[in-house]
Amino acid sequence: MAPPGPAGGHPTPGEPLSRSIFRKFLLMLCSLLTSLYVFYCLAEQCQPLSGPVVGLPGGGAEAAGGALAGGPGERAAWPAAAHRKRLLQLQRWRRRRPPAPHGDGDLAAWEDETPGLAGGPGGSGAGSSVAEAPPGTLALMLDEGSKQLPQAIIIGVKKGGTRALLEFLRVHPDVRAVGAEPHFFDRSYDKGLAWYRDLMPRTLDGQVTMEKTPSYFVTREAPARISAMSKDTKLIVVVRDPVTRAISDYTQTLSKRPDIPTFESLTFKNRTAGLVDTSWSAIQIGIYAKHLEHWLRHFPLRQLLFVSGERLISDPAGELGRVQDFLGLKRIITDKHFYFNKTKGFPCLKKAEGSSKPHCLGKTKGRPHPAIAGDAVRRLRDFYRPFNLKFYQMTGHDFGWDG
Repeated sequence: MAPPGPAGGHPTPGEPLSRSIFRKFLLMLCSLLTSLYVFYCLAEQCQPLSGPVVGLPGGGAEAAGGALAGGPGERAAWPAAAHRKRLLQLQRWRRRRPPAPHGDGDLAAWEDETPGLAGGPGGSGAGSSVAEAPPGTLALMLDEGSKQLPQAIIIGVKKGGTRALLEFLRVHPDVRAVGAEPHFFDRSYDKGLAWYRDLMPRTLDGQVTMEKTPSYFVTREAPARISAMSKDTKLIVVVRDPVTRAISDYTQTLSKRPDIPTFESLTFKNRTAGLVDTSWSAIQIGIYAKHLEHWLRHFPLRQLLFVSGERLISDPAGELGRVQDFLGLKRIITDKHFYFNKTKGFPCLKKAEGSSKPHCLGKTKGRPHPAIAGDAVRRLRDFYRPFNLKFYQMTGHDFGWDG
């Protein structure tokens, strides 16, 4: 009898070989796909999560905490803290280069590629610290967070240390801030609060939305406009010795326009008589008491925090502790976050948010000041002294600029 063929259910001599080749092909394909995925992750194009975060509609505990998908009809509770942590990790992962400097504010620049800096007015994050996750990310697909008007604003002063303060604050996981200076309350108020809100990053419950525009402090209309937005807004003012601040302001302008007159000729209407030209903005900004009067007509003193620009350099953790308390935040930013860069003469972050490398403010910070005649500096100190003393009385704090 002839041996049964394929129709009889028995394999032909070639079948085991074909199956073996097919299995090897599948193994090679899986190995290739796995290798590609590993390289993809090494290129920082993927973000591993310990578990899928699934948003649940409706109220109740499940809606607050989300769920872990475990199978048909099966849901394990996903703790709210873990849910939020995963979303924050995703937010930190997406970063932008710092926005191009513009306007009267500090130049927003970092050395290297600071992952936390925003790429535009709507950016944010630890530079522009804790950058907002763009459309298409998990946070937005889950419709997590919302854009809020800022609860706190750094309103001044130019060349006082506002950029450093904001970058340090962005290390805190509960601070979300716009990268570029919005200049809403001084230049773009006619665009409306909806436009302003749209510039803000998305925030989760418990996070503080912030922005900084140093020119607000010297803008007459800004106090009333911010008060109209919210009387509860917390205001932060970084102040610095007005003489040093004026020289720093002049140095920045000089770097852009080398042909400008000398500091001395711009400072004095009549140098022999020591008559100071208060119409020059570099001088006018430093009359802090005059500007503060406008703010106190709309906000109680308890809603303003005055940060020492000098202490921000000598004791950044101490000043950041005061700021965190003022904002109602847990003191997370401490000494361990900073080291002092002797070359720059500034404190730097040991590890910026979203990065494993230390970062300092960019090369535009810490420029060497031009030599200023000693008699000009003395006359300018004499000019500022009564204004400084009044400022000390108004704030209840002696900043030590006249010692």
